[in-house]
Amino acid sequence: MAKKQSNAERYAFIGLIVAGIALIVTILLGLVAGLIAIKFVPAINVNLNLWISISAALVVLGLAAYAIMAPDKVARFFTGRQARYGSNTLVMSLAFIGILVVINVLTFQNPKVLADMTEDKENTLAPQTIQALTALPGNVNAIGFFSSQTPSDTARQLLTKYKAASNGKFDYSFVDPNSNPTLAKQYGITGDGKIALVMGKASQIASSADETTIDQALILLISPQTRVIYFLTGEGEADINGTDTTAMTQAKSMLQSKSYTVNTLNLATTNSVPSDAKAIVIAGPKNPLLDQEVALLKAYVAKGGSLVVMEDPTPVTNFGSSPDPLANYLSSDWGISLDNDIIIDTFSNNPLQAVATNYSSTSPITQHLTTFTLMPQARSLTISQTPPQGLTLTGLMQTAQPSQQSISWGKKDFSSLQSSNSLSFDQTTDIPGPLTLGASGENTTTHGRVVVFGNSLFTNDQYFSVYANSDVFVNSVDWAANQNNLINITPRTPITRTFNPPSSFGLIAILLGTVFIIPGLVIGAGIFSWLERRRRG
Repeated sequence: MAKKQSNAERYAFIGLIVAGIALIVTILLGLVAGLIAIKFVPAINVNLNLWISISAALVVLGLAAYAIMAPDKVARFFTGRQARYGSNTLVMSLAFIGILVVINVLTFQNPKVLADMTEDKENTLAPQTIQALTALPGNVNAIGFFSSQTPSDTARQLLTKYKAASNGKFDYSFVDPNSNPTLAKQYGITGDGKIALVMGKASQIASSADETTIDQALILLISPQTRVIYFLTGEGEADINGTDTTAMTQAKSMLQSKSYTVNTLNLATTNSVPSDAKAIVIAGPKNPLLDQEVALLKAYVAKGGSLVVMEDPTPVTNFGSSPDPLANYLSSDWGISLDNDIIIDTFSNNPLQAVATNYSSTSPITQHLTTFTLMPQARSLTISQTPPQGLTLTGLMQTAQPSQQSISWGKKDFSSLQSSNSLSFDQTTDIPGPLTLGASGENTTTHGRVVVFGNSLFTNDQYFSVYANSDVFVNSVDWAANQNNLINITPRTPITRTFNPPSSFGLIAILLGTVFIIPGLVIGAGIFSWLERRRRG
């Protein structure tokens, strides 16, 4: 019996070798799975979870074989002096792990907004998203339809942020569409990785688990009705389908991302305003609108319609000395006059680029704006102090207050624009600042609305993404279309970053350093310490 036991102990080390190799394989596979999860390396067509389970099982089997083949050594290990020290360490380690588990469970069950230390706050919901959650008229339940083949970790983390910022109005759950096809069919889910947002009997589908897509679904859920915006054409207005920098393709795309339907309208040919028009945008006409076109717009607004008017200074148009029926209508019926000037603003590096620094804190269009609006080649507006009865007028934004560093004025002598040396302020003819760059008006009886700017270039593709330009325009359309609950809920476009991988030598160095050298040094130090203590008895 003793001889058999001796032979078994002789080969017991094989179990330790198997367990050690299996442990290393388990660690390496776990590292690969982690790198794939953070998208550091591309996914591979291998079931890593299965192989991790197999290697972990081999660790257990190897240790079990060693215990069976060398029970005396195992007994001495667990009863000797080292075992007593080891048991204390084991208890402390288990206690530490238990505390971490409890903290993580409590954190997961009670999500809170934590500090985001990333450069562009990529782990923080956009202010527009938070406003959308605040504007929810009822409780929303997000159902993530993710099968076992589609990882749901990213979606779960994002929806946890939504829940934490919703004041109890937003919750989520996950369902495997393969296991519950009836529920998937109920919400119109035809693929994997989609999220159904449910509020009462209404629902919308987010096609992917990213903030912009979910925001768009929330917008539709908040206000599901059809919203059509028309851009006027026929008099040289900005082209929403153009290809150069003067086009307004970005403005069109932004409106479409907020679930607006964007069309063009030529009143000279249609001779009518479509009944589904929520608002009509008149973006920088090069020629004056015809009398019959203005008459149609006037009748449309009198029935509760809305206009967003952007007219550039006369020198950058073909107006010349021709009358401007649209400007006359805004002045006589709304008390908003387009001044015949061009703004000189020394606050800007280019004096012909007007900068809006002061915003109305009472208008939904501008009350949340915190940065500048840049308007190249702008004209000023004058708001009547005694507006027509039933109208509420608001100055939306102005140039900076006069100071030693900056001053602005409306230059009325256009001939002086030929020379930068002649742009100085003329007290006899020029309009002193601060100057109004935008204004809005609402008829409290008919509920018609107008928003007027003395510039259209700030909305074209060259300037749309500069400072607060896009917010001013989109918020103006939202307000004009009477979509107050959508104002400032403009989906954020994430910053695109690219990873430039190191050379092959660099990758090998990283692999050796993190997987072999550093862990090897730790293991080697432990073995050396054990041998020294064994040598000393």
